Amino acid sequence: MRVFNRCRAGLRRIAVCFALLATAAAAATDDEPSREGYRYHEIGDIAAARPAAVRPGLMLVGGGDWPYDAFRWFIGRAGHGRIVILRASGSVEAQQEFFNDIGGITAAQTLVFSDRRAASDPRVLQIVRDADGLFLAGGDQSNYVRYWKGTPLNAAIDAHVTQGKPLGGTSAGLAILGAHAYGAMDGGSVVSSEALADPAGPALTLVEDFLHLPHLARVITDSHFGKRERQGRLIAFLARLTQDKHRPDLVGIGVDEYTALCIDGDGLGRVFSGSGGHAWLLQPQRAADVYAAGKPLSLRDVRVTGIGTDSLLHLDDFRVERPAFGFTYDVEAGTLRRREANGQAPARCKDRSSAVWPGAPQMPAHLPPCRPPESDENDKKDTL
Repeated sequence: MRVFNRCRAGLRRIAVCFALLATAAAAATDDEPSREGYRYHEIGDIAAARPAAVRPGLMLVGGGDWPYDAFRWFIGRAGHGRIVILRASGSVEAQQEFFNDIGGITAAQTLVFSDRRAASDPRVLQIVRDADGLFLAGGDQSNYVRYWKGTPLNAAIDAHVTQGKPLGGTSAGLAILGAHAYGAMDGGSVVSSEALADPAGPALTLVEDFLHLPHLARVITDSHFGKRERQGRLIAFLARLTQDKHRPDLVGIGVDEYTALCIDGDGLGRVFSGSGGHAWLLQPQRAADVYAAGKPLSLRDVRVTGIGTDSLLHLDDFRVERPAFGFTYDVEAGTLRRREANGQAPARCKDRSSAVWPGAPQMPAHLPPCRPPESDENDKKDTL
């Protein structure tokens, strides 16, 4: 009996320890039950004063791993204060990375949306108003369109930027930052070959009048750019907007993985990358020769400029100082071809004899060679 009592006492102590650990863990992230259309998490000292002044800035992250130098730039713009993460899937991953891995902030809060009602919730709106920096996580941008567009939260995000505070987005969060966006509203993720085969078709679900951000009023963005070979689909987006919306002035900006384009309040953009990646500036020089429902696209003279870590992008006129590379794309009957600046004949993929797939150019060398359109499952989980 004495041995039994000792064992029972020991078990009680173990149970108390586990309970204390669970309480401490909950206090560290303040995981709350699901509310009306959202879940809430926090870490750090929510009541702490912001150490420095906020400054305007936009951080366009291409997805995948985070380039920490870009995030330190973003945190500096937020005055090393409180970062609020908005998302529609996942949990505390981003706030943990902000607070524990990068550091230099007072606190991080996460709002995980599951319903449009949450975008009118007074507590949600107050958290967003009090944020020193807002960050839009990856996931499925169609949820952001459905849950946020045209709501008080939409207006609060715009107001945050108007007040001179920084806003960032990665992957799906990047996809919605331009004045026009690929919304992926049909539940799929259109690949370059599909977009070029029918740019007027239903798979290109483009969205407008969502976010209204300085320096991006003439921009449509795309993510995971070189790795997933999205040059063709961004050209198709631009062709559609030129034809259907009469916007020949628009440009496309694609951002590689592990790479970010950071834009300051004066509209000057600089690239940070952990992998030698780039931001890609695509500028069509004319309207499409062939654009019609059910027909493949034909479009000549799409100027491509690479923005590297030594480059400087002027968003007011899209001038690039010290470009990393430059060439021209032509689309012929839905086939993407690269033409060198010296007028050299279009490049073909060496590993395909029967077709020319939309592929990354041979320059810069770190990008993948031409290959069939992506069927990577990562399309389904990180961004559309």
